[in-house]
Amino acid sequence: MQAGKIFLQFFYSGGPEFSERFLIFFIFRARLLASVSDWTVLLKELLMEKSEFVVLKIEDREIRLPVVTGSEGEKAFDITQLRKQTGYITIDPGLMNTGACYSSITFVDGERGILRYRGIPIEELVKKASFVQIAYLLVHGTLPDEGQLREFSELLNINSLLHEDMRHFFDHFPRGAHPMHILSTMINALAAFYPNVDLQSMEEDIEFSTARLISIVRTMAAMAYKKSVGEPVVYPRHDLSYCANFLNMMFDSPVNPYKISPEAVRVLNILLILHADHEQNCSTTTVRTIGSAQVNLYATISAGISALSGPLHGGANQEVVEMLRSIERGGSIDAFLAKVKDKNSPTRLMGFGHRVYKTFDPRAKIIKKECHAYLKKMKISDPLLDIALELEKTALNDDYFISRNLYPNVDFYSGIVYRALGIPENMFTVMFALARLPGWIAHWKEMIGTNTKIVRPRQIYIGRNRVRGAKR
Repeated sequence: MQAGKIFLQFFYSGGPEFSERFLIFFIFRARLLASVSDWTVLLKELLMEKSEFVVLKIEDREIRLPVVTGSEGEKAFDITQLRKQTGYITIDPGLMNTGACYSSITFVDGERGILRYRGIPIEELVKKASFVQIAYLLVHGTLPDEGQLREFSELLNINSLLHEDMRHFFDHFPRGAHPMHILSTMINALAAFYPNVDLQSMEEDIEFSTARLISIVRTMAAMAYKKSVGEPVVYPRHDLSYCANFLNMMFDSPVNPYKISPEAVRVLNILLILHADHEQNCSTTTVRTIGSAQVNLYATISAGISALSGPLHGGANQEVVEMLRSIERGGSIDAFLAKVKDKNSPTRLMGFGHRVYKTFDPRAKIIKKECHAYLKKMKISDPLLDIALELEKTALNDDYFISRNLYPNVDFYSGIVYRALGIPENMFTVMFALARLPGWIAHWKEMIGTNTKIVRPRQIYIGRNRVRGAKR
């Protein structure tokens, strides 16, 4: 053990450019030649010696907690051993100050309004990539070349059909069932039709399984809509792109053939790209939490969809449309905002503010521009858009909202665009799930690729207690 540590110290002394890459190689080699745990301990000890620390004073002791620095400079101190060393835990309702994992998928800087997928700014991606390319980027780590894109697209086509036996499931949902509930149930049921979805099997065939889920969810979503309106199912076509296929399955009819608009396909691509991932939000955290129990991919994604269905998460854009409609009926933006500022009023300003962004949501800037362009191009007049513009202008010039960092978020305009595409409001959350799926899969894949422990947070108990020695 000591000899190994001396070797590592010698090796590390060659400087970070030399040592960090070669340490990885030798540690990997050691996994094959010796005990994994021994070498992991050695490496951890060595890195701890090189680490920055914060000092925590507890009672009459001082505890050193190692500082971890991310690739964008964000710092955290590691409390992994806190309870073991001190008997204390931390309390952080909502987990706003807690880093639950390491991740290389998405970077968000709320103070500066930055969003990057795999290091690439979202502003660049919406200009040069399709949603299929973004899905590949998130799941595999790099944008695909021509050959990789062709192979991935072929896998999507091959896996676009739903098992015919599953079609009968749709017949037994109530006519008024919310498409989101149908989608969550159907995805969970996929494990019965594709049973080889345990972690080992998925790792061996991750690309095929990923493509199957990304493709088949699109088909399920369209089927759920068709069921809700009592129309016959439209099958996917191999000659259409991902977004064009979805629009055709949604709106094509035997008596009214759907004409696919390139403009509609383009704006749908952008909407899906903007929603493809957003770091450790509620649904993504759910996916990682459920997945940590080694649950199969389908059940894990089903849980993520359930988390997304809440009005404070995926349902927010629908709430925005309902808010704009209520203002249209009331006739006064000033009166509405007065209710928002009244502490005794339940009225809320939907589509403004974000748990992370303290300035403009970069996605909102993009979708606002695309919303205007699409409605103008298609000569669509939407009174709700006019209300939205006036509401945004008024709120952004009001000290009440400025002081609280309440800026428009991505939900503020996305609902208007979905309305313009002909997508009904009860499908808004489904569209969010369709977009977020590659991000969920990427996080699930990243999680199973590490030695992840099952998530098991602690609590501070505040219930009734029994005094020692008291009668029962």
